[in-house]
Amino acid sequence: MKPANLFRCAIAAALIFLVPSASRAQDLREEIGSVVKDYLAAHPEEVGEIVKDYFIKHPDAVGQILSEVLKHRPAANASAPNRTPSAPNAKTTAERSAAVTSNAALLFSSPHQVTLGNPNGNVTLVEFFDYSCGYCKRALPDMLALIKEEPNLKIVLKEFPILGPGSTEAARVAVAVRMQDSNGTKYLAFHQELFGAPGPANKDKALAAAQHQGLDMVKLEQDMASEEVSATLAEDLKLAGALGIRGTPSYVIGNDVVIGAVGAVALKGQIEAARRASAN
Repeated sequence: MKPANLFRCAIAAALIFLVPSASRAQDLREEIGSVVKDYLAAHPEEVGEIVKDYFIKHPDAVGQILSEVLKHRPAANASAPNRTPSAPNAKTTAERSAAVTSNAALLFSSPHQVTLGNPNGNVTLVEFFDYSCGYCKRALPDMLALIKEEPNLKIVLKEFPILGPGSTEAARVAVAVRMQDSNGTKYLAFHQELFGAPGPANKDKALAAAQHQGLDMVKLEQDMASEEVSATLAEDLKLAGALGIRGTPSYVIGNDVVIGAVGAVALKGQIEAARRASAN
């Protein structure tokens, strides 16, 4: 098999596995999978060079492929968070609760955070997110619904850029947006627009969203290089580590850490449980 044909088969195989299973699809899976498997075993170095050469010539393909994979990921895994590449062992529930208590001031009332909803709410929901995270994008409507439906809920957003340089660039822009926006109105509009952009986040997409929301772009560029931005990201990463948070989205509600895009209903249940606990 010629290299070009092999690469086409590999892509075809990947796409076939994204469609719902049926008898014909299963036959194609097995047939293509067998051919590709045999060739990979016999020509590992050649295959590596083919893939490397393709992505060098077509860098945009990486983002497109990642975006498609995230969109078609099976529903059974829809709540599983994106994780850091080298995550430590998970903490127990008791350890996480203790960490929430010991870090409460920075978690719920940090001068570096974004606060939405009711700043005096009787329950606080903290979300750790990454602008390149497909699960975070799908979880955004949950947060927006909670803002509308929970008048006594305070929402705190923490940047947790774990999915590469583009995520970190977008996070720096987002912190600079927050520095210009005291009440969170422009930040929330920016937040929604950037999450709505196709593919992984990066600096250019974040700057475009900021400009579209009417931010002072000269000041924004200056603020992106400020100590405030670096301090914000360092604090958020430290908090995530203390809580044993390894992926996005992750939430803190009351003394509980909730991992993954669990949905609005589950989040509401956690909020009500936190209210009952605080009332006792």
